[in-house]
Amino acid sequence: MKQTRLMMGMPITIEIAETSRPAREQDIDEAFLFLQYVDDTFSTYKPDSEISRINQKRLVLASASAPMQTIFAMAEETRQDSSGYFDILRNGRYDPSGLVKGWAILNAAAMLREREYRNFYVEAGGDVEAAGHNAQGENWRVGIRNPFNRREIVKALSISDCGVATSGTYIRGQHIYNPMSDAPLQTSILSLTVVGPNIYEADRFATAAFAMGERGVSFIGMLEGFEAYQIDQTGTATFTDGFERYVLQP
Repeated sequence: MKQTRLMMGMPITIEIAETSRPAREQDIDEAFLFLQYVDDTFSTYKPDSEISRINQKRLVLASASAPMQTIFAMAEETRQDSSGYFDILRNGRYDPSGLVKGWAILNAAAMLREREYRNFYVEAGGDVEAAGHNAQGENWRVGIRNPFNRREIVKALSISDCGVATSGTYIRGQHIYNPMSDAPLQTSILSLTVVGPNIYEADRFATAAFAMGERGVSFIGMLEGFEAYQIDQTGTATFTDGFERYVLQP
């Protein structure tokens, strides 16, 4: 069973590929309901979302929901893990979107696992949590888009039980900043794809590494259990030592 719905400002797809029993539509509906809750709570574009009320000084963090406090704690952990290159505070306002999407996907996947599904994927805006295998019994396939031609795939990955996240400027424009500087992020990097143990970890470190500019791929290479593939404005690709084991061979 496969469904795609538009929410969080992007298409989100859930596919369950169980062979031992049929997937229940109710289980997919509940995962989508959770993702809608995340959007209603953390969207900085919705004036009545919880994060907007915090930014408007209508709500203090100490009185915020448990999920909001969890996200702030995770953001602080990521700030420390990245030596300050990940920071949700900018010009007096909080924007946790650099890790909320990965966290949301991971939790939606956890809901499916609780219902004893073992073969599925959850994908939101190109970021993926993949579990088990597809309907053909093979690893799931994820494509890395060419930042110069979004209809072209430059690398096809073969993944299972891990997450893949991409940060870049070629779709949304310049929306990632360097917390170390007040000036706009100056970088020759157009996209950075990270494979990690799960989508939350891949997402948060992809955001932090992209803010580091040219040395982001090296940062990922130093993290145990992570690999990265980086494309710059000249079309040159740089990748970590173990990345090629995920590449689907023609």
